[in-house]
Amino acid sequence: MKIYTKTGDNGTTSLVGGQRIAKNAPRLHAYGTIDELNSFLGLLKVKIDDDKWQHAIHDIQNTLLCIGANLATDTKTTQLHESAKISEKKTQQLEQFIDEIDQNLPKLTQFIIYGDNEQAALCHICRAIARRAERHILDIENQDFTKSEIIKYINRLSDFLFVLARFLATKNNKNEKFWTKS
Repeated sequence: MKIYTKTGDNGTTSLVGGQRIAKNAPRLHAYGTIDELNSFLGLLKVKIDDDKWQHAIHDIQNTLLCIGANLATDTKTTQLHESAKISEKKTQQLEQFIDEIDQNLPKLTQFIIYGDNEQAALCHICRAIARRAERHILDIENQDFTKSEIIKYINRLSDFLFVLARFLATKNNKNEKFWTKS
């Protein structure tokens, strides 16, 4: 099978179910940003030397592929595959990770300036992309109930990435740098 089909040469692409839509449609911005996030999470995963968090990120990447499939399905015309559904358990797992990490971090009272640790900086890039993905998902017209758990998951994912960044900076003996108002 060839990697190129030439079917997108006119600026359209296929959704799950075969419907053609413009490559700059809100739905494409949403799942394209999820793909971008997944790519950067792959880079983060290879930079982390902790098996637990590597496995957690791998699981997140799997979930993001499900989310991408969900967003690539227009449920008005095509039934959503079971594999594209996101359970509340996925969001709860992120909350458990957040609580586990956050209980051991110093209290935060100022904005952090990113960049003193490569792993933490990558977490913040991923977090910012997750926030952009969340905004794009909210732009999809006629959202149905399947999108609500996705929004919760992506919102919690950005929180997880924030505390993971703080954890990685602390683990690597880097003091966080804070915004100083001039």
